[in-house]
Amino acid sequence: MSSMASSGNNSYCSILCTALVMLAMLTTPDAQGEEDVVISHAIAMHGDPKYPADFPHFDYVNPNAPKGGTLRIAAQGTFDSFHPFIPKGNAANTGSVETLLTSSADEPFTEYGLIAESLEYPADRSWVIFNLRPEARWHDGEPITTDDVVWSFETLVAKGSPAYRFYYGSVAGAEKLGPRRVRFTFNEKGNRELPLIVGQLSILPKHFWEGRDFEKTTLEPPLGSGPYHVSEYEAGRYYIQERVEDYWGKDLAVNIGLHNFDRIRVDYYRDDTAIRLALKSGDIDYREENQSKAWAVDYDVPVVNKGWLNKELIRHRLPTGMQAFVMNTRRDVFSDIKVREALAYAFDFEWTNKNLFFGQYTRTESYFSNSELASRELPQGEELEILDRYRDRLPERVFSETYRAPSTDGSGWPRANLRKAFAVLREAGWVVREQKLVNEKTGQQMRFEILLVSPAFERIVLPMTRNLQRLGIDARVRLVDQTQYINRLRSFDFDMFIFTWGQSDSPGNEQRNYWSSAAADNPSSRNFAGIRDPVVDELIELVITAPTRESLVARTRALDRVLLAGFYVIPNWHIRADRVLHWDKFSRPAMATKNGVMTSRWWYDDVKAQALIQAMDKDESLTANTSDATRPGVGVTLAAVIGVLALGYMVFRRAMRPRGA
Repeated sequence: MSSMASSGNNSYCSILCTALVMLAMLTTPDAQGEEDVVISHAIAMHGDPKYPADFPHFDYVNPNAPKGGTLRIAAQGTFDSFHPFIPKGNAANTGSVETLLTSSADEPFTEYGLIAESLEYPADRSWVIFNLRPEARWHDGEPITTDDVVWSFETLVAKGSPAYRFYYGSVAGAEKLGPRRVRFTFNEKGNRELPLIVGQLSILPKHFWEGRDFEKTTLEPPLGSGPYHVSEYEAGRYYIQERVEDYWGKDLAVNIGLHNFDRIRVDYYRDDTAIRLALKSGDIDYREENQSKAWAVDYDVPVVNKGWLNKELIRHRLPTGMQAFVMNTRRDVFSDIKVREALAYAFDFEWTNKNLFFGQYTRTESYFSNSELASRELPQGEELEILDRYRDRLPERVFSETYRAPSTDGSGWPRANLRKAFAVLREAGWVVREQKLVNEKTGQQMRFEILLVSPAFERIVLPMTRNLQRLGIDARVRLVDQTQYINRLRSFDFDMFIFTWGQSDSPGNEQRNYWSSAAADNPSSRNFAGIRDPVVDELIELVITAPTRESLVARTRALDRVLLAGFYVIPNWHIRADRVLHWDKFSRPAMATKNGVMTSRWWYDDVKAQALIQAMDKDESLTANTSDATRPGVGVTLAAVIGVLALGYMVFRRAMRPRGA
């Protein structure tokens, strides 16, 4: 697209957006009936969008950020596909396809037009219409049409990952109303989130997939519509994305100041140790450290001490979700709530935090930790009113106790906790015979396996298995490779493992996939604990249909409290900051976001890069041991690849990554 054409389109969009603002203040009769319809450039879960239709850019970006440079980052493991939309293979998600709407990073949950220039919906949000931008294009120049939108929805639900069927389970269908106008109809009224999550739908090119088998993995670089495309790769080792110079959306307000790197290179390494060495030697530029020990001791090196490799703790206000030892209630050993409650006493967090984590973590005591959504104190107000409906089906502790994870003095000998565990296990019918914990009726010893994929977690799990053995339990650790690990999780073939449920500021339909009875038997769902509780099912629906932010908070706290009372997990820990390391050749806006690190906002800084070169040239002892790739003309770092992905996906991936170890 020429600059003149871009200017023309901007003028056209400005006029259109102004008109849309005026229209949004009015009500319009829907063609299908007499209901009032809102027409807008954006939609908020609750309340009004922060940014008006004619906003120039998001507040948290630098609209004048220069374009250029290379961002080099690392990933652990391998990849054998560029097709992340199916439950097969180990895919690299390049984020090259875009969505109808895109989220802002400084609101709880508001989405603005991306492929869609506007949307229309009734007060009960029982349907939504998207009007596509005429300038929206695939990388091959073909326009993005409503045929692509309808085909993407139908294909992802029918052939994609099972998660799509849960996420879009309340969508009755998609209907083409014209070449740039498409309507989604919902099975529910009052589900305020549905128009927003439909806006998150990845729009795929129908013409690209014609003649190709959508259900098979592929290493053919995908045809996309976003700011980057895959230009080079070697299966399992690396891939490179290049910025699309004539990207159709580069001048949209939602993209100004973002996607500033010319190239993003992702190299794959077998383990975190190799990645840390690559970072310190300058082979990669950026890393978000997720191991407390490494953060504390592995970066006391000259390149950090001299300020060449920056080490920063960047605070955020994101919900940290729940990382935990997950007990599979499909297994007989974990089907008893008393057993699950008792086993939590075997994990000595205080000793672990002091001796293994250098005191960096806080114990997690909510599925929505680090947010206003977390249950606290005793239930009151609307939360209590909701829980009272289920009083006869809930344990009394929901109303009389605030959940607190078992704690110790940190000495490493949690005798008092183990005695509590024995007492609870005795209530469940387990007794000690010949130093073994056995079922009083069958005489069978309690035994289970803790499944791991990362060797780094062995040092955390083994002290807990020692405490379990003190209880007479035969608990064993099983370390498997990535492929076996993924397959076993998909088929729920495990006893206990460590997992993280990421959460957002605005929980909704994804909670069905996490905790609902319907998800318990669905392969590839995230109900790993196998929860089947009608009360939980009803609370999930209340969360989804919350009419206001205040109601959402109360309903989410009620759900949180009931989940905690079920003792499905042994909570781990969290940290309220991102631990970031990056070579000193990048800049970012001064304004922070609640999301912490967003490298999609960063840019390559020539002044810093030249200063880094000069500093390294003056110190021959360090330069000799540092890769030439650290020199600013050659490379750059990890985070912008995440920025290329949709923001929701970026937050999710960071939240899902186990912390500690």
